[in-house]
Amino acid sequence: MDNDTVHEAAANGGQNLPAGPLARPDFAREERRGIPEVILAQGKTTAQVIAVAQAFLARTGRALISRLDPATVDDLLHTFPEAVALRYPLARALRLTLPDYPSRSTGGQVGIITAGTSDIPTAEEARFMAEAMGCRVACIFDVGVAGVHRLFEPLDALIAQDVAAVIVAAGMDGALPSLVAGLVPVPVVGLPTPVGYGMGGGGEAALLAMLQSCAPGMATVNIGNGIGAGAFAALIANRVAEARRSSPQPPASVGPNHADAAPAEQASP
Repeated sequence: MDNDTVHEAAANGGQNLPAGPLARPDFAREERRGIPEVILAQGKTTAQVIAVAQAFLARTGRALISRLDPATVDDLLHTFPEAVALRYPLARALRLTLPDYPSRSTGGQVGIITAGTSDIPTAEEARFMAEAMGCRVACIFDVGVAGVHRLFEPLDALIAQDVAAVIVAAGMDGALPSLVAGLVPVPVVGLPTPVGYGMGGGGEAALLAMLQSCAPGMATVNIGNGIGAGAFAALIANRVAEARRSSPQPPASVGPNHADAAPAEQASP
C-alpha cells in the first residue's frame, strides 16, 4: 500500500473485488479546506475501515471515523493500541490520534441545541466534527417547541458565550431552528433528524419545514447530516476566531459621542 491509496490487498477483507485502489484518502483536505476528511464506516467492511484508518494515522497522525458499529470500534481499538481514542458513543463516532499528534484549539466557538433528547445522537455527530476542527462546543438539549419556555434562559446563556454559529437539531415538525434563527444574532444551521411518527417521521417533514423557514440567516443540511452541520458551523466559527486574532483591538476611547448624529434616511413605505 502506498501513501495515497488503499489497495485491494489491504482492504478487500477476503472478497473477490477488482484489483486496484479501493480508497483514495484526501489527506490534504484539512489543509486545503479547513475541513478534515471523515471515514464513513457505514457500507465498508471492518477490514476496509481499518485499512483507511491506518493510512490516515500514518500520514496525518489522526483518523476520524463515523457511523461505526460496536464490533468495528473494538477491532479498531485492538488494532491501534498506541493511538489515543476519543469515543462519541451516541454518535457512533471515533477519533484516533497518535500520542505526538498536536492538540488543536482554534478559538472558534459553536453552539448546539436539540429540540428533544432523541435528537442528541445526530447532534453529537455535529459536535464530533466541530471539535475535530478545533472548536469549543456548548450544548443545550431538550428545549423544543412543545415546551418553548424551556428555551429562552439557556439560549441567552449560550449567546453570552460568544458562539459564532448555532446548530439546531430537530425532528418531528422541525420548527425549533426557525424559532432560534429569529432570535439570535449569529448564523443558524438547521439539522433535521430522523425522529417522528408515520408519514414524514423519518426527517422529511423536519427537512421541508427548515427549507421553508421564513427566518433569514439560516442554512439547512440534509436529514441526519451531523458531519455536514458540524463542518459548516465550525468553518464559520474558525473564520470569526481568525479575524478576531488578526484585527487590532479598538481604542478605549473613540472620540465624542455620536448619539446626536442625524439618523440615516429611511425609505418611504
